[in-house]
Amino acid sequence: MAKSKNRKKSKTAKKSAVQGAVQKNISENRKARHRYEISEQLECGIMLMGSEVKSLRDGKLSLDESYVRMNKGELWLVGADIPEYKQATIWNHDPKRSRKLLVHAAQLQKLGVRANEKGLTIVPLRVFFNPRGIVKVLIGVGRGKKLHDKRSSLKEREMKRQIDRAMKRS
Repeated sequence: MAKSKNRKKSKTAKKSAVQGAVQKNISENRKARHRYEISEQLECGIMLMGSEVKSLRDGKLSLDESYVRMNKGELWLVGADIPEYKQATIWNHDPKRSRKLLVHAAQLQKLGVRANEKGLTIVPLRVFFNPRGIVKVLIGVGRGKKLHDKRSSLKEREMKRQIDRAMKRS
């Protein structure tokens, strides 16, 4: 009996250890939140080569000017730059190649309907390792902001900062 109790404890300990783990950010597209008003977000997987994963573990990724394109019923991440991994030599990857994003069929259909609306764009917001060590991409459906929208969001942020400072002082 004592052995079975120990086994149960160890299984729950493993579950809590995985749940307690945090996501490790690789890269974040900060310009996307400034340029677009994000209405919907979706977490999806990505198909990578081994040398790309090694490069991501070193924290090398640029999401500047990258976007998500729907092609033949599949999502593709275009323009993301993952530099070559030096130790991979001849088995290296192309840094700017398009990479397939992995989503469930129902999510893809819902996202496809939203993406076809006029003025909406799908952009990558963040790339991270989940607690299990798998690379995930957070994508968002957004509408491009006009110049006056950007200014108003900057004003709101500045006002919030001033209020927070005043609250700390008193």
